Amino acid sequence: MGYSRAVVAGGLVFISATAATDATGALVGKGDVYAQTRTIFDKLAAVLAEAGSAIEWVVQTRVYITDVSRWEEVGRAHGEAFAGHGPALSLVHVKPFVDPDMLVEIEMVAAVNE
Repeated sequence: MGYSRAVVAGGLVFISATAATDATGALVGKGDVYAQTRTIFDKLAAVLAEAGSAIEWVVQTRVYITDVSRWEEVGRAHGEAFAGHGPALSLVHVKPFVDPDMLVEIEMVAAVNE
């Protein structure tokens, strides 16, 4: 598709929407939105580190969820990931993703250590 997982510009790192897939591309946590959300935050922490950032420097998250009635499960995982500080958050209800077993995707913006 011609995109980057993350782009560093202007002292920030912008991370594309990320799903709960493992290194082989297989979905993790089928049917479990909490597990998918936790998996995504683990993946994003690695992307942040590679970009010279950290979870503590995240200033904004966008969470795309296919079943908004399950927002509390996503919220619990988000709260655990950001214990101690809360970035600006948008929760967006969306139609199913290309893979209908994907229940959530997350984008982030964070400061980088330049």
